[in-house]
Amino acid sequence: MKKRHIQIEDILSDKGVEENLREVPIPRASFFGLIVVASIVIAVATAQLLNLNILKGGFYTERALDNVSDTKVKVAPRGVIEDRFGKPIVENAPSFNIFLYPRLLPQDVTARDTALRKVSVIMNVNFDGLFQKLEERDWSLSDRILLTSDVSQDALVALSAKDGLGIRIEEGFKRTTPYAFSQVAGYTGLVGRDDLDANKALALDDQIGRSGLEAYYDTFLRGENGKDVTFKSAGGEVKDERVEKESKAGKNVRTYIDSEFQTYFYNRLADQLKSIGRDIGLGIAIDPRNGEILALVNVPGFDINNVGQALVDARKPLFNRVISGVYSPGSTIKPLVAIAALTEKLIDPKKQILSIGYIELPNPYNPDKPSRFLDWKPHGWVDMYSALARSSDVYFYAVGGGFKDQKGLGIYKLKEWWDMFGLAQKTNIDLPGEKVGFLPDPEWKQKKTGQPWRIGDTYNVSIGQGDFMITPIELINYIAAIANGGTFYKPRVVESISDTKGNEVLRTYPSTLADIREKIKDAIPDVQQGMRDAVRKSYGTANLLSTLPVEVAGKTGTAQIENNTKTNAFFVGYEPYVNPQIAVLVLIENSKEGDSNTIPVARDVMLWYYNNRLKEGIKN
Repeated sequence: MKKRHIQIEDILSDKGVEENLREVPIPRASFFGLIVVASIVIAVATAQLLNLNILKGGFYTERALDNVSDTKVKVAPRGVIEDRFGKPIVENAPSFNIFLYPRLLPQDVTARDTALRKVSVIMNVNFDGLFQKLEERDWSLSDRILLTSDVSQDALVALSAKDGLGIRIEEGFKRTTPYAFSQVAGYTGLVGRDDLDANKALALDDQIGRSGLEAYYDTFLRGENGKDVTFKSAGGEVKDERVEKESKAGKNVRTYIDSEFQTYFYNRLADQLKSIGRDIGLGIAIDPRNGEILALVNVPGFDINNVGQALVDARKPLFNRVISGVYSPGSTIKPLVAIAALTEKLIDPKKQILSIGYIELPNPYNPDKPSRFLDWKPHGWVDMYSALARSSDVYFYAVGGGFKDQKGLGIYKLKEWWDMFGLAQKTNIDLPGEKVGFLPDPEWKQKKTGQPWRIGDTYNVSIGQGDFMITPIELINYIAAIANGGTFYKPRVVESISDTKGNEVLRTYPSTLADIREKIKDAIPDVQQGMRDAVRKSYGTANLLSTLPVEVAGKTGTAQIENNTKTNAFFVGYEPYVNPQIAVLVLIENSKEGDSNTIPVARDVMLWYYNNRLKEGIKN
């Protein structure tokens, strides 16, 4: 019988091969499905080829070379962080990186287990933790794991003297900085998978900035590692040695920080906290002429090479309270309220308001029990100047919310002024993690509590209490604007960045966030005088600073927290009074005696700066 041949062309053209052969057309959907499947297979194969040969080609090439060679990474030192005078505040100290290569461990299970136990004993680490670390490692990324970059001399000698432990020792660097700079400088950590996914230029076991300047300027500070390769035969004979890539050091970062001043500020605040039995405080110093950060202090500091210890510290030393902490500002908000009331023509600075230690408002629900709002003490008749100097709450209740014949700003006008003074947005300081304060209003309260906004709520926020919150960097920036007459500068920590040859690659310049000098020109002299009276008048809350050899303006503040069981204490001020060159903030959490605990620190800090910088005519 003659063999039949079915021609694909006949099938596609809908023709039969023989008259008695029944035609069964193939549905068009089948061909479409076949094309789709084939396309997907081809696309996946192409993507995988591209991934293996292009995207990860270098990685797999290196892995292949590792099988016939020994590769030694030449760690590139990170750039140095300097103060405004070029003095290093973060630099590199020589160290040794201890790597474990599983392929160099004994093949026998028992011998391998013994080797790992020896490593754990020598390095004083938990064996189970070491084993877990190995199990959780993504070995597709690298054939080694960094055990430590900070090994003791005894452990280094012991590891060097023993073979068969799968250990290799490479020279490296570790960052060093005093505790006083730990928050502003930040710390580094090992690159992880998420970092590799986000930045293809990184390599596993590299150090990357995790906080502070180390993180914000990481792309500049991080250098490029080098590589030495030794090629071997199958029998282990060295065939060739060459430098495959030279290392390149990171760029140097110069800040506006005055390291001597910062160190003094930190130590003085730490001593004060210790003397009153408290744990947490912070300080900021800024040049009101341009926004340069002269000092940024968080107490306690931490060891940047022992972050694990800081993580379990109840005081949370890794938390940069200067830029990330939010606080009720207390009476330090009163200069802003005064400027708003004067500019809105609600009050004359010489008009007097009586403070008998409280004000009372009728209670429509219980007439026999009026609502009482306390002053911290009776002040008698006070005008704008003495209200700021004495920090009278009653005066600011009246101009903030209104009382009797005195019309108040009201919550919406207050919010308008808070926003104008930059308290509703970030300052954009060049440090990671900045938060923004919170400005309450009637709509927010209604939504949160179901209760209407009352005049008592306006009273509370008018003196910096209640739900009104700001960050310390926002607070000092607004005080600096009062000092200079109404210009808000972007706070800047870094001045410039240069390569190892001294070639400048980046420089920062004063950047204006807002300029309201024209708007507040009539009010600002009166408020500045009130802050000056807080120092020079015997009744002023900052009178202790009157003994300084330079004219100073200031404002104290306390804020009740945790249902009035604790008090945060503030001081803000500037010097000289005429043509100010520095504005200072001191904050002590859970202060024992309120703002009286912050004023001695502020006095000594401002005296140091006068004696060591202003008096000598050093201007930068």
